[in-house]
Amino acid sequence: MIKKIALLGSTGSIGRMTLDIVRRFPEKFAIVALAAGSNVELLRQQMIEFRPGLISVGSQEHRDFLYQVSDEHNREYVFGQDGLKQAASISDADMVISALSGSAGMLPTKIALAAGKDVGLANKESMVMAGHYLTKLARDKGSRIIPIDSEHSAIFQCLQGNRAEDIRSLILTASGGPFIDYSGSQLETVTPAQALSHPIWAMGPKITIDSATLMNKGLEVIEARWLFGIPSDRIEVVVHRQSVIHSMVRYHDGSIISQLGCPDMRIPILYALTYPERWSLDLPQLDLIETRQLTFEEPDHDRFPCLALAYEALKMGGSAPIVLNSSDEVAVQAFLDNRIRLDQIPKVISQTLEKEGTSQVQSFDDIIAVDMQARVQAERTINQIGREHDCS
Repeated sequence: MIKKIALLGSTGSIGRMTLDIVRRFPEKFAIVALAAGSNVELLRQQMIEFRPGLISVGSQEHRDFLYQVSDEHNREYVFGQDGLKQAASISDADMVISALSGSAGMLPTKIALAAGKDVGLANKESMVMAGHYLTKLARDKGSRIIPIDSEHSAIFQCLQGNRAEDIRSLILTASGGPFIDYSGSQLETVTPAQALSHPIWAMGPKITIDSATLMNKGLEVIEARWLFGIPSDRIEVVVHRQSVIHSMVRYHDGSIISQLGCPDMRIPILYALTYPERWSLDLPQLDLIETRQLTFEEPDHDRFPCLALAYEALKMGGSAPIVLNSSDEVAVQAFLDNRIRLDQIPKVISQTLEKEGTSQVQSFDDIIAVDMQARVQAERTINQIGREHDCS
């Protein structure tokens, strides 16, 4: 039986690797919908190769372009938020891969779950902003959320065959990013070009910068809290520079079960697509002899305060994780635009959290309202930092 897939974020790194998996198993998978933003040239190539029945793109202009250059006018061409909703809920799909970047992935993930679809989740912001609601929605609709992020996929795999009540803690591993050995003064001089060069993983710009500040790991702590129902004081983070162990689960009997493998996102993508089966994948195999040693270190919260900020936001609860995520997105973009330094990203987040505080969140409309307000406040903080720099 062919599994039919709707792929949200098809032109991003996870989207392209998902299509590589589909390409390797043409008799097992079919693409019924592709959704992307503005990379219409790559999307055009994808729709020619995979022949989905629905194409969603960011704007009407891009939608009209794709319609004009296509020989298949009987497929559906849609755009914008409404287009994403159509792609996420398309009736033909057996599974939706949510691989959009940033908070833009939250509502399509919700739509997919509400439509009763299983979701392969590679958009951690969905769980950071709305984890409580999305996990409840999945339970109510009988949908499954299967993680694709390498760390959460590793934990998901380590939990198989074990009881939730036997878990002592979850252990998320972090590569440490390209600046793990930089001093505080060196971090002040980091350029966007330097920060976009991750030593191990090939990722999009937002997640690459988050990896450099350890905010990516902070967001993963919040995501893990909701995916696996484990409170934050039982979620550990260790720096593991080799990126061979992708995460671990510590059990009450003293056992630690880990998942190891080469750092290739196609492994967790395939597992999400085929769970609970494991299919043969022609990729380089992990050579333990060649690896030689595995090391672990405690994160440095002084040089990389974003991780502590994530724990703080999770402890505050309510709207705080939303504010954390939104202010981080704004701050990362400001850094990429050369408006602030890398080491000022946590300052923007901290001050935005302080200004916004926390409030009750009772609906998805509340989440969107908090997100918008936090972005406004983060911009104010960035402008204030700029004025302080001009006066110094």
